[in-house]
Amino acid sequence: MVDLKGQYNFIKDEVDRALEDVFQTTSFINGPTVQEFQTNLEHYMGVKHVIPCANGTDALQIALMGLSLSPGDEVVTPNFTFAATVEVIALLKLKPVLVDVDPKTFMLNVDAVEKAITAKTKVILPVHLFGQCAPMEPLLTLAQKHGIYVLEDNAQALGAVYTFSNGKKAKAGTIGHVGATSFFPSKNLGAFGDGGAIFTNDDALAHSLRGIVNHGMYERYHHDVVGVNSRLDSIQAAILNVKLKYLDFYNEKRKTAALHYNKAFAHSEALITPYREAQCDSHVYHQYTLQIKKGNRDELVQHLADHNIPCGVYYPIPLHQQKAYADPTEEDSSFPNTIQLCKEVISLPMHTELALDQIEFISKQVLCFVNKV
Repeated sequence: MVDLKGQYNFIKDEVDRALEDVFQTTSFINGPTVQEFQTNLEHYMGVKHVIPCANGTDALQIALMGLSLSPGDEVVTPNFTFAATVEVIALLKLKPVLVDVDPKTFMLNVDAVEKAITAKTKVILPVHLFGQCAPMEPLLTLAQKHGIYVLEDNAQALGAVYTFSNGKKAKAGTIGHVGATSFFPSKNLGAFGDGGAIFTNDDALAHSLRGIVNHGMYERYHHDVVGVNSRLDSIQAAILNVKLKYLDFYNEKRKTAALHYNKAFAHSEALITPYREAQCDSHVYHQYTLQIKKGNRDELVQHLADHNIPCGVYYPIPLHQQKAYADPTEEDSSFPNTIQLCKEVISLPMHTELALDQIEFISKQVLCFVNKV
């Protein structure tokens, strides 16, 4: 699914030099490399504050901690997403309010969000799923109307650009009150281990978040707030600093690969290719996710495996059916789009080293399966 070795070989000399610098300085925690990466990422994202942390899940949790919420406060978020999105809500004893998604984009349905808002709602948590921007403008309008926060889960869409109706543009993750991202190795900007970051333009919130990530300290051994231990280490920062220079290049290669897939599948009524807004900048294809409308998706998974083609199913079980998050008051009928997507989606290999002949071989096998059904 991801050729990390090929990606490393392309930038090997730069990465090796960056790592050697860290080894020579031995500043492994909060070293100068972390500050350099923070500054460079702030510039790239066009945001005032980047707060590096240990991983993307921590980024979401710390962002919520910084909003000074109370147990029982409600967070509206999509049913069709990875569990980390609701995991952090539950850990903080907040209440996840799951809503159905748009069948085209797979992301928050704005009408469903509005219906889910109550007096206890304090946060809307959209997910920029599979690399595409969520519908941020109407969600911000809703949030302003009800006086609630918007926290963006941007673990899958770093570098994607959202265009407002007035033509204004902003990077995904910098549009709401606060955003969170992951540097898991398979992400568009991936480390060689875990890593994450939080984004905000709010000075006071940034100050709070910087304390939370470091045991609640602003001065050593002075603990002003309840915090956690969640720091991006210097080795990962050094690698990310190198790879950040190539992020737009990587994203363009993903878009090109997606266009080749789209062309191959253009005339198949058995498949629905990923929807994107008119502006291609809105999608950076962390995943290339098809909907299988003819034939059994799980049988296609086996067919691809038989031909040594990796694939992924993100996500086979909706969150409201997961044992850890099941709510007896929630019925399948409330989530028709989510239920359908869980049965139909399949993600094909998508990475920066994909060659045209590989895409053609993968596409041929997908079409071979659906045309025989």
